[in-house]
Amino acid sequence: MIEGASCSPPTGEPPAKRLNRDCFCLTLDRDALSEALRRESDDAEFFNNLIASRPHLFSATPVFLPRKALDQMLSTVRAIEAVAELPAYREKVLSWAPEIARHSYGPRGAFMGYDFHFGDDGPKLIEVNTNAGGAFLNAFLSKAQLSCCSEMKIGLESSGVTNFETAILNMFKAEFSLQRKAGTLSRVAIVDDRPEEQYLYPEFQLAQRFFQKNGVDALIVDAADLRYECDWLQANGRPIDLVYNRLTDFSLEMPEHASLRAAYLSQAVVVTPNPSVHALFADKRNLALLTDATTVRSWGLQADVVAGLRNIPHTVVVDAANADQLWAERGKLFFKPAGGHGSKAVYRGDKVTKRVWGEITRGSYVAQDFAPPSERLIEVDGVRVPRKIDVRLYVYDGEILLAAARLYQGQTTNFRTPGGGFAPVLAV
Repeated sequence: MIEGASCSPPTGEPPAKRLNRDCFCLTLDRDALSEALRRESDDAEFFNNLIASRPHLFSATPVFLPRKALDQMLSTVRAIEAVAELPAYREKVLSWAPEIARHSYGPRGAFMGYDFHFGDDGPKLIEVNTNAGGAFLNAFLSKAQLSCCSEMKIGLESSGVTNFETAILNMFKAEFSLQRKAGTLSRVAIVDDRPEEQYLYPEFQLAQRFFQKNGVDALIVDAADLRYECDWLQANGRPIDLVYNRLTDFSLEMPEHASLRAAYLSQAVVVTPNPSVHALFADKRNLALLTDATTVRSWGLQADVVAGLRNIPHTVVVDAANADQLWAERGKLFFKPAGGHGSKAVYRGDKVTKRVWGEITRGSYVAQDFAPPSERLIEVDGVRVPRKIDVRLYVYDGEILLAAARLYQGQTTNFRTPGGGFAPVLAV
C-alpha cells in the first residue's frame, strides 16, 4: 500500500477497531531488524539464530489502539502507584507478604509491566508484573517497521520509542541512587536461573550490550553462581553494584538464591525489581484490595485515582466462605495463583474441572471477572485468522517507557502461535 493511503475506507466506527479488523499490512522490516540486532549484539548471526529457535517471537503486523485508551491505561498505572504509597494499603498487603518484603531500601522497580485487555468498554488491567520481559526486544521491533498507510505513519511518529535508551539508562541510574545516595553505577549483573536456557535469553544479551556501550560493565549471571563475600555480592570474583533481577523466585527463598538474599538484606547490592516491589504491586491478592469499593472509599482518594482503579476487573481471594458461589459463577471468572507469573496455573472458569477446582480451593488463588481481549485479524499463509491482543505498558515511576502487544491464540499469552508474538502498539 502506498505512503499516505488509508488501510481501509473511513467509516463511523473507531479507527483502531477498523484497522485491527481490516488492515493486513505486513509492516515488519526484517532486514532492518536483523541489521539493528547485528550491530547491537556485534554478532552477524544473532537475528538468524534468534528467529530460528523462536519463530513466533515477533509478529509481522502492528496493533492499533485508540490514543484515549493509552491515556486511560496510564491513569490506572498512576492510580495504583499512588495507592501503593498509602500506609493503610502497605500495612494490608505486607500482612500476607513474606517477611523479606518489609525490607524496602528505595528502588521503585525497573521495568514494571502493566498488562491490559482492551474491549468495547475500554482497557481492563489484568495483572501487574515486576519482572516484565521483552522491553529491549520490543524497542528494536518498534523501530523496524515500514509505514504502509497514513495511520501507520502517524502511529510510528508518536510512538516515543526514539527516547527509549536514554530513559532506560536514567531508570537504572535512578534505582542505584535511590538506595546508595552516592557513588557511581559501575557494574550490573543480569540475573536469572540458568539464563542461557531462558526463552528471552537474547534479551539478556541485548541488555548486556546496552549497559556496556553506556559505560557500565555488565555480566549475565546464573543466580546460583553469585557469592556474598567481603561485604560485596560478587560474580566471577568481581563486585556487583546492581542486580537487574529476572528471577521468578520473588522472595528469594530458594537455597540457590541464598547469596543474593543475604546481600540484599545487608544492602550490599541494589536489587531491582526486589521482593518489596513485588509484594506492593504484583501479588494478585492486591487486586482484590484495589477493587473493594468499601475499602477504596475508606482511603479518601482523589477522584482521578478512584477513576483509574475502575479499570481493574473486580477480583476476590478464593476462600472457603466464597468457594461455592465462585464455583456457581465460574463461567464469567478467571482464576489465577496469587504469586503466579507467566500465565502458569491460570484457568478460565468455563474450562475448570472438578479436579482443577480442588487445586484452586486448596491453593492461594484469586478469582477475577473475565475481561475478554480484543482481536486482531491477520493473514497466515493467505488465510485471515483472528488473534487475541494483550497490551503491556513498560513503566518506571509512573511514566510509560514503551507500549507493546502480544498476539496469541488460546487461553493465555504464549509464543507458540503462528502469526503471533510481540507486536508494536500504534495509537490512532
